[in-house]
Amino acid sequence: MSSSSSSSAPYPPGQSTAAASAKVVIATTVALSFISFWRGAAIVLSDLASTMFYVGGIAEQAIGKSAPWLVIAVMLFSFAVRSVYMESSSMFVRGGVYVVVRDSMGPAMAKISVSALVVDYILTGPISVVSAGQYLGHLLNELSELNHQSFRIEPNWFAVFFGVIVTGYFWWCNIKGVHESSGDALRIMQVTTVMVGILLIWCPLTLLLQGNAQLPPAPTTQNLRFTPESLGWLEGTFWPHLTLVGLLIAFGHSLLAMSGFETLAQVYREIGYPKLRNLKITANIVCTYALMSTGLISLFAVMIIPDATRPQYYNNLIGGLSMSLSGPYVLRLGFHIFVAMVGVLILSGAVNTSMIGANGILNRVAEDGVLLAWFRRPQPQYGTTYRVVSLIALAQILTILGSRGDMYLLGEAYAFGVVWSFFLKSLGVLVLRFQRSDQEYKTPFNFRVGGTEIPIGLAMVTLSLFMIALANLFTKKIATIYGVSFTIVLLVLFIVSERINLRQRSRGKVLEEFNLDYHPEVGVSSTGIQARPGSVLVSVRDYRRLYHLEKVLQKTNMRRHDIVVMTVRTIAPGAGEHDLADSQLFSEYERQLFTHVVALAEKEGKHVELLVVPGVNPFDAMVQAAQNLKASRLVTGISTRMKGEELAHAIGLAWEQLTEPRHPFSLEIISPGRSSTYVNLGPHPPRLWPEDVDRVHGIWLGLSDDERFGAQVHHRDVVGVALRRMERDLEGPDRQEVLTDLARELRTAEAATAEQRGEVAPHPPAPSEGES
Repeated sequence: MSSSSSSSAPYPPGQSTAAASAKVVIATTVALSFISFWRGAAIVLSDLASTMFYVGGIAEQAIGKSAPWLVIAVMLFSFAVRSVYMESSSMFVRGGVYVVVRDSMGPAMAKISVSALVVDYILTGPISVVSAGQYLGHLLNELSELNHQSFRIEPNWFAVFFGVIVTGYFWWCNIKGVHESSGDALRIMQVTTVMVGILLIWCPLTLLLQGNAQLPPAPTTQNLRFTPESLGWLEGTFWPHLTLVGLLIAFGHSLLAMSGFETLAQVYREIGYPKLRNLKITANIVCTYALMSTGLISLFAVMIIPDATRPQYYNNLIGGLSMSLSGPYVLRLGFHIFVAMVGVLILSGAVNTSMIGANGILNRVAEDGVLLAWFRRPQPQYGTTYRVVSLIALAQILTILGSRGDMYLLGEAYAFGVVWSFFLKSLGVLVLRFQRSDQEYKTPFNFRVGGTEIPIGLAMVTLSLFMIALANLFTKKIATIYGVSFTIVLLVLFIVSERINLRQRSRGKVLEEFNLDYHPEVGVSSTGIQARPGSVLVSVRDYRRLYHLEKVLQKTNMRRHDIVVMTVRTIAPGAGEHDLADSQLFSEYERQLFTHVVALAEKEGKHVELLVVPGVNPFDAMVQAAQNLKASRLVTGISTRMKGEELAHAIGLAWEQLTEPRHPFSLEIISPGRSSTYVNLGPHPPRLWPEDVDRVHGIWLGLSDDERFGAQVHHRDVVGVALRRMERDLEGPDRQEVLTDLARELRTAEAATAEQRGEVAPHPPAPSEGES
């Protein structure tokens, strides 16, 4: 436990460490693996581009054959919304959208904003996965018909079944903390781009061959065909007949084409230097790609699929488009199968993204004291906020079941959540424009009147979103009832939780008090940590699994090595827009964890430093902290998620990703009832088995008898030649033979280790530094 004073000096006589307030040093720079703008664009497009699979059909059901023009208009409008998100990101408001709105308009509006955003995230999963099920269900029926089978499935109920299964799968992935990487998103978008490229070539060729291409009717009041469902409470009134109102209603029914755009702000944290320039490139790639894919594909679908048959493809519009193209039936069917597979990939991935996003948002609220700490209680085995994830998954499954696979119903509800989250975010940025002046980027069209800057462009975007939100409020009955009800439930939950938290704080809990000392990065000279180079860094996360910390406290000689106890404040990729606010970094759980750490340190009578490091990847955060602290040893306990060898391998790979020069240190994995596992990170002399040493010596003896070498040959020459020959064989035709020998050697080592487990290892490590 670190006192506020410098040193490892003893406490005054009679005063225990518990009597003094402990200091926790918190590094506020998240340990990120920064990504290129291409990977950032892929993450955003995994959400945004997925709408191309369902927006055209939903919009046409609501407003008629003019729908593609409104979808294209939405994609053009996305360039304006892009500027709002870029301005928000450039202000770098810590804590994401919740803090943006809270700082600009107060906590009440912040709660409403978060409620609308959570509705958006929760609906992202159901509409995406049900759409994927619709594509797959229709494809199965077509394949059955092709094979002259009588088997048919009802696409809506198949989509419900598929949606529940996929949601359950990603629920389990998020419980375990396994998230899709930016590399996975990039590969999915590469495959999707192949599909889009084929469509953008094949569709114009089809139109040329058909020779009777006709554009959809212009979106005028006379051409818009509203249904009773798409007019909602405005049915029978004069409002839809007004040109501006009619266009706003039509625009509102097409706005879900822009859903997923909020991910742009979330990836800003992870985009590499120079951040703002790369964010601009990312945003331009995203908007252009969406315009070319979602916009043009919706247009081609109306132009190519016959009017008589298009309604049966509303739920799988691209599938219908692929079967309506010119060319051999087998070729069209093969492309249809490809389209369905791509749809399942990108749409199912959106379920995972929605869970991560909703989990991140609710965790931010919990960290600010607006949600009960009960929701953030870590899962005992995996350490994830499983209660929040489970509630999100339950809400999504109930939504899927309630929709009965009706894509139009889901689309209407989704558009409601999208527009209100966009509007509240834009309104927050607009208010902050008059409160702050540190924006690196500003939405265009700003004019000065005297000394006051008037943000005309930002105000126009905010006003447009507000008018669209109002139109959606009155035209989407079920969506409005669902969205408002869900928002009210969340709002009540936030208010009640906040009051309970305040009451608990006033009563007080028997937990250690900590002074928090925030620093921008981890480092011996850059933080308040009083640890000398060569310290022992102990990583902890679960206060019920501190066996490894006990062992380190027992065996470490404090005259030679200081002990730093760190925990990684895990942040999921894309879980929020910026770093955590200072007040969010040290939650009730971290406090409880370090209370147990302090108790153990007191029991052994040894001084420890406490450190919290936020990080996307816990392994990256651990090795970066060890490097910056110049630690001699990183100690971890056993992982419930992977074996000791896999854990060591993962930490070793994280070390390899460090920038040069990399600080070498040893890794120790301690588990109850077994000898510690030691791994040296970085280039180091190998630990040879005695028979290996004998083998090298025997070869050297044979070579030294050769008159060509004599006394000039050394043991290192033998090893050097052997390594070069192995390297050459691995790159040549003998590679498989070398791998077979290596596998045999590993089996021999495992057998020997198992035989001597609990005794002295056959190749014991050098005595660990810091042992008494």
